[in-house]
Amino acid sequence: MTWASWTTIGIHAPRGAVRTVESGVMEGDLTIHTTWSDDEAHVAVQYTGATEWYTMAGSPVPCHSEEASRNFHQAVVEAVRGEDDAPSLRDLFHQ
Repeated sequence: MTWASWTTIGIHAPRGAVRTVESGVMEGDLTIHTTWSDDEAHVAVQYTGATEWYTMAGSPVPCHSEEASRNFHQAVVEAVRGEDDAPSLRDLFHQ
């Protein structure tokens, strides 16, 4: 089994930016973690420094390579930050 993971800390998410399965909407200082295994990218989020992780709504998504999952992680980070040229989380997670 092949797997990889990426974590980006200290992302400022504007109000209503991130939806999770378990706790609803999150905003503020967040950490995003993506784990790739079995051709899927699993994306989780937490308040930076907290211990609890929450599944981002729409996760997991199909990712057929480690490189694709790394690119997906970066796209999610950019979307949460609200970068101008970034796709929306809805588009990324096909919601």
